[in-house]
Amino acid sequence: MYVLRQWSVRHARGLNAFYRGFESVLVALDPVLRRIGYERLERPVARVEKTVKGLLFDCRMCGQCILSSTGMSCPMNCPKNLRNGPCGGVRANGHCEVRPEMKCVWVEAFAGSARIAGGVEALRTVQVAVDRRLQGKSAWLRAVRERVGATP
Repeated sequence: MYVLRQWSVRHARGLNAFYRGFESVLVALDPVLRRIGYERLERPVARVEKTVKGLLFDCRMCGQCILSSTGMSCPMNCPKNLRNGPCGGVRANGHCEVRPEMKCVWVEAFAGSARIAGGVEALRTVQVAVDRRLQGKSAWLRAVRERVGATP
């Protein structure tokens, strides 16, 4: 998983472009999704999302995905779950103080963000704390509902 996670950061530009297109398709499908029912779709979509994002990003299914803002490096992989930048313990070689064998998620986030247009500016956006009630829910469906103005 760690190797694929690093691959995802190296290919952040392409993955971000793909995600933007995928999100646009889901937004266009909103009338169909509403007819089926977002609640009814939640479990199967979350299952697919967990498989895909788990493979590529080692996703923890927090339900509040910010991969596009963090260079395709999931901040939930940080042992301290820090969503707004690195702790003070990043080692000189860029590795984590808690897991020395792992590169700091935020060092990877900065590298991935540099590959995405506007990515470094997106890193400056302060993220709200994780709402644990959304754990295991589909961030894809949540993003669609937010874009079309429906209440998730």
